[in-house]
Amino acid sequence: MTEKEKMLLGKIYDPVDPELCKERIEANKLCLAFNALAEDDPKKPEIFKKLFPNADESVFIRGPVYVDYGTNIKIGKNCYFNFNLTALDVCPITIGDNCLFGPNVSILTAMHPYVAKERKCYVDEEHGYTTDKEFGKPVTIGNNCWICGNVTILPGVTIHDNVVVGAGSVVVKDLPSGAIYVGNPATKLRDIDPEKESIYNHKELW
Repeated sequence: MTEKEKMLLGKIYDPVDPELCKERIEANKLCLAFNALAEDDPKKPEIFKKLFPNADESVFIRGPVYVDYGTNIKIGKNCYFNFNLTALDVCPITIGDNCLFGPNVSILTAMHPYVAKERKCYVDEEHGYTTDKEFGKPVTIGNNCWICGNVTILPGVTIHDNVVVGAGSVVVKDLPSGAIYVGNPATKLRDIDPEKESIYNHKELW
């Protein structure tokens, strides 16, 4: 099993593996190129497709954006991402359709050991370089979610359909569908009532 295969399966892997280093460098170059261009630059869609090959063509991301690989991120239809998306995709990040993301959202799958001695760097005698032990947990976000500004989503979390996560929240566990969650850690504020809270029924929601 390759180090990349181990990484994607959430197993302990070597992050300094040459194949992974090469892919991260390529992703870094694509991020730099994407972030340097204006939104209407005709070259931007081509770079976007290379950086996010598993994103629907209707997805729109305002730069800057930062990823580990990009290739491990799947994004559904009609999703919008505001400034400063950070997505550490050492494990798969799966996002459904019709999702909105505010500025400064972080989606994190990367993990390090909790025990200090297991977290230290070591010399890989076989390959002759210094590395450490890392692993990851996938993140899944359902359909029709609104992830507000400055939200951090931690490894292993599933956010179900029709969820709103309030600004500044830290999501540490799964969030069931159809509700608003806020805080650190993000906890349920209340359910969302589609009838009472529709903008077509009320002038003010708050």
